[in-house]
Amino acid sequence: QVQLVESGGGLVQPGGSLRLSCAASGIGGISFSTYVMGWYRQAPGKQRELVATITSRGTTNYADDVKGRITISRDNAKKMVVLQMNSLKHEDTAVYYCNGRRSSIDYWGQGTQVTVSS
Repeated sequence: QVQLVESGGGLVQPGGSLRLSCAASGIGGISFSTYVMGWYRQAPGKQRELVATITSRGTTNYADDVKGRITISRDNAKKMVVLQMNSLKHEDTAVYYCNGRRSSIDYWGQGTQVTVSS
C-alpha cells in the first residue's frame, strides 16, 4: 500500500523559508522513480491547486505564483520529495499535500499546514 507522509510545515514570518519533505513507503525504489511526484496546496475556502511537479527524469513544473521562490526536488534512492520554499508570502498559507501519480492513479499524503504570518 502506497503511503506518502509529509513533514516540515509550521509557522513562518513573511519573507522566511520552509522546507517540506515527503517520504514514500509501500513503493519499491525503482518503482518510485517512475512516479510523477508533486506538491499541491489548499487554502481555506479554496480549491486544491498545483504548486509544483517533478517527473521521473527531473523535469519540473511550477505554478506561476511560486516560480523563482519555490523549488521541488526528488531523491529516488531515499524515496523522498522535497519542496524548498523561500520568500514566503501571506498568500502561501495553506495545507500542503504531497502527491504521487502513476498510470493515472493518484496517491495523497495527509497534508502539512504552512502558515505565513507576522
